[in-house]
Amino acid sequence: MTTSQKSPIRFASLGLGCALALVLAQIPTARAADPVLPQPVAEKAHSLPVTTTFEKATADGVEGYSLNLKNVSPDALTVTVTIVPSVTFHANAKTKTLPAHKIDAGQVWAIGGLAAGDKLSIAADGFDTLDVTVP
Repeated sequence: MTTSQKSPIRFASLGLGCALALVLAQIPTARAADPVLPQPVAEKAHSLPVTTTFEKATADGVEGYSLNLKNVSPDALTVTVTIVPSVTFHANAKTKTLPAHKIDAGQVWAIGGLAAGDKLSIAADGFDTLDVTVP
């Protein structure tokens, strides 16, 4: 072989050797990196301790529904209810939030003036939100 034929082989060998050295140099670095630790899971809130029942009601000659929320926990419970009406008018708000209401242990709070298809979100601190729909 002549010197001119050996030169491309040496050049290719040198290039492959450098590439291999770069790959092997990264292995210890990859092992030293901090392992990916799982993120702590947020504590899951508990189910809202209420039972819900709907009743057909007539108020001022208009038929509708009422929601009865019964507190089944041994402690008083302060809840907030947000109502999304099934039918809205452009002049009215899209949601209606009732003021916070305290329900004593074993007591019932009746929410009237509801229509079929209305959606209610019932929330209390420390508990999951309960979503219900008027039948």
